[in-house]
Amino acid sequence: MSDAWRLAVGTLTALPVRSPGRVDPTVAGRAMLLAPLAVLPLGALVTAVLLLGDLAGLPPLAVAFVAVGALAAGSRALHWDGLSDVADGLTASYDAARSLAVMKSGTSGPAGVVATVVVLGIQVAALAALGTSTRGALLAGLLVCLSRCALWIACCSRVPAARTDGLGLVYTRTVPLPLAVLGGLLLSVAGGVAVVLLVRRTVARFGGVTGDVLGASIEVALAVTLLGWSWV
Repeated sequence: MSDAWRLAVGTLTALPVRSPGRVDPTVAGRAMLLAPLAVLPLGALVTAVLLLGDLAGLPPLAVAFVAVGALAAGSRALHWDGLSDVADGLTASYDAARSLAVMKSGTSGPAGVVATVVVLGIQVAALAALGTSTRGALLAGLLVCLSRCALWIACCSRVPAARTDGLGLVYTRTVPLPLAVLGGLLLSVAGGVAVVLLVRRTVARFGGVTGDVLGASIEVALAVTLLGWSWV
């Protein structure tokens, strides 16, 4: 379990941890299941930013931007990079090989930029609404953690890998279907559906998921769940 914990924290946060002794599908699957717990410091960070901003009387929108920026820094912005690459891949070509090559290039095209701006904007707007109360700030931190349940869906045993190499390969097909379903329920209906649709689309277009898809799933899940709960 220690290897799985180190893998989860080292992959999903910028916190310094020792490298796991071994990384195989079993360890990777456990790491994905530990993902919501591994990012507890990031959830606490978002809550703290929102509470302090509200206490200082700062504009909620500005505070929400800071919270999203702090969260991105806490995860090395890897999930945002994944979101941008997936958007570019989905719009680049209907040829899977061509789309995967575009995603691997590392550059952001128009689709990637727009996707990032839209998803970031939703997160910021929702956090601005939640951050005006202590309850909302605490809920926002909790949703940051629960958004990592998107990985349970993307890494479901029914979802294949798009490549025979790459960062995402070891994580694919590692989460049993019942736990993937549970992850969707924890995300709320809307969040779970959004991730399922994203995964289905990428499997249809790329032949499976990649590490970029895993990152994109997290950001989409967070945006949708935050938006949903901001209305409560």
